[in-house]
Amino acid sequence: MKIRQYLVAVSASMWIPTIAAAEFTPGPVIKEYGKTAPVIQDHPLQPNQQFKVAFDAVDKSGKGELNRKFNSLARFLNMHARAGVDPDNIQLALVVHGKAGFDLLNDSAHREKYGQANPNAKLLAALEEQGVRVMICGQSAAHLGIGKAQLLPGVEMALSAMTAHALLQQQGYTLNPF
Repeated sequence: MKIRQYLVAVSASMWIPTIAAAEFTPGPVIKEYGKTAPVIQDHPLQPNQQFKVAFDAVDKSGKGELNRKFNSLARFLNMHARAGVDPDNIQLALVVHGKAGFDLLNDSAHREKYGQANPNAKLLAALEEQGVRVMICGQSAAHLGIGKAQLLPGVEMALSAMTAHALLQQQGYTLNPF
């Protein structure tokens, strides 16, 4: 019994290396957004891996902040490119409804409502440059009083978020639950 206690005490006092937190950095596809950390994968992705993923955003960002869901698309692109997937094989869509629709306002409309330019505009432009489709729920837009002319360039007006998701699913998109 004493030997067992001794071994437990010795092993408990031994130096155990700690795992250092990885550094999260933006890029390589969306240069200023979408920070990710490198990961050594058990099952590495292949460069020809195909992704068609839809993201859903309903929550509005805080004043002067990026919408976390919008930034998630940048993270998705960056982490998969960093893991070796060809970015041309990644098709993403963002369906926005509820008060998150205000995060799609152009700078003029955003300034009128919130007194400042839209902090999401640059991120959304970078996503659009990568072929990301951004759609707003027409029902939410109507409820919130958001007209097509008030939206950032490239934002598509859908009949509804439900319709947009149904059509994307028919086109082979999966819904990202995060």
